[in-house]
Amino acid sequence: MFNLAVILEDSARRFPNEIAISFMQNDLTFQDLNRKVNRLANAFKVFGLQKGDKIAMSIPNTPHFPLVYFAALKAGMVVVPLNILLKSEEIAYHLENSDAKVYFCSKGSDVLPIGTYGWDAFRNTPSCKYFVQLEKEDYLNGNVKIFFEELITNQSDFFETIITEPNDTAIIIYTSGTTGHPKGAELSHMNLFCNANLVADLFQTKRGDKQLVVLPLFHIFGMTTMMNAGFFRGVHQVFVPKFDPAVIMENFHRYKVNIFAGVPTMYWSLLNYKHENIPDDQIKTHLRTCVSGGASLPVQVLEDFEKRFEVSVLEGYGMSEGSPVVTFNDYNIGTKPGSIGVPVWGVEVKIVDTDGNELSNDQPGELAYKGHNVMKGYYKNPEATAEVLKDGWMHSGDVAYRDKDGFYFIVDRTKDMIIRGGMNVYSREIEEVLMKNPAISLAAVIGIADEKLGEEIKAFVVLKEAVNVEPDILISWAKENLAVYKYPRIIEIVKELPLSATGKVLKKELRKNKL
Repeated sequence: MFNLAVILEDSARRFPNEIAISFMQNDLTFQDLNRKVNRLANAFKVFGLQKGDKIAMSIPNTPHFPLVYFAALKAGMVVVPLNILLKSEEIAYHLENSDAKVYFCSKGSDVLPIGTYGWDAFRNTPSCKYFVQLEKEDYLNGNVKIFFEELITNQSDFFETIITEPNDTAIIIYTSGTTGHPKGAELSHMNLFCNANLVADLFQTKRGDKQLVVLPLFHIFGMTTMMNAGFFRGVHQVFVPKFDPAVIMENFHRYKVNIFAGVPTMYWSLLNYKHENIPDDQIKTHLRTCVSGGASLPVQVLEDFEKRFEVSVLEGYGMSEGSPVVTFNDYNIGTKPGSIGVPVWGVEVKIVDTDGNELSNDQPGELAYKGHNVMKGYYKNPEATAEVLKDGWMHSGDVAYRDKDGFYFIVDRTKDMIIRGGMNVYSREIEEVLMKNPAISLAAVIGIADEKLGEEIKAFVVLKEAVNVEPDILISWAKENLAVYKYPRIIEIVKELPLSATGKVLKKELRKNKL
């Protein structure tokens, strides 16, 4: 018997009066958070739900997220966190596909009207029975919604957590859906607990630490490595709903942040931001652990960030189907810049060819893994599950290799590999080289259709501030620094690159729009 909600219950019992969350300079203790969670868990009786029913939520990084998340888990429900950038039709697909019975939705803002999109989606999804609006004001047309505060009013502060089994599904987390509809990865209570536990060790997280949480909590990276690991270790978490380098720097300083995790574009933004009133010394005195994931961090950015803030940036590798962490640069084993590290505790990793045969050191192939972190499967999609789960091994779709010391390196996403004139070209390798050019701040490389070669290489680059250079000059430089079949024949200078809600560069948008 095991329920993931124990990670909050235990910290509330051991550290009741310590701060669990700071949000907009307001604090919430572990005890107060757990009491609110219990009230909501009791309120679920209003819905007449059964153990295992699905609870969907569109909530940014606010205290409402863990409140709904852990209340649903305590009540024996399955949590379905949704990307807050989804539009009405996309939300309706997720609500219907997940069999969600209740939908908790934030209002959002004028720029991002989450509530408006969510309400439209709910009204077009008959299978979803209840809509819970988080804010008090009535801004939606219709009378079938429930207000969050009214729901938990007069509910008891005590709730006896429903017994679940370790392999029971705790959450359904939807993949990004780069091809076809998104698929819902079913992750168990034990999947998530093991990952939170090992992450807390890898990050060297301890009671009293302060960590800044700007990674979206609806994404498995932020949910596991920040929120769950933080509650497990009794950490003070500073929630920030939107990435802004100025806001991040101010919170680093105000809360004396020790732990930060982000995606590569966040590190790039912080590196290129100079705060007028906060010297770097006031940040690096406390900043102890920095972690990058979600995509490969350019080595140049990593080295420059480490030099400026005098802190190691540890890279790892993960995916929704892996709960998420699969490999990591471990302080106790050693680290290698540009590497995704070694397999984490209890996880096996191998590199295989297209026939599933294991490859030797330094040979690129598909990264596959198995262990306690592997999902149960894709919800209601056995065919897609069978495509990626073979004899217990999860096939990632990422091209990687292992060096002689057992460290793994990501070469590219399979879908991002470019085949130019029959030669395999890895976009990440080209991006790494381009970013060594003193004029280039950020680069993204894709393949575009070419009648003669099949694909041609194109690079989109963001220049450094106050730098002006013509594309032909950059192409010539690339030709001098890359093999003849690798250098980009086309370079387009752009002001910014399209990013996902989690800060990843959206190469599918580059391919689609060609900017």
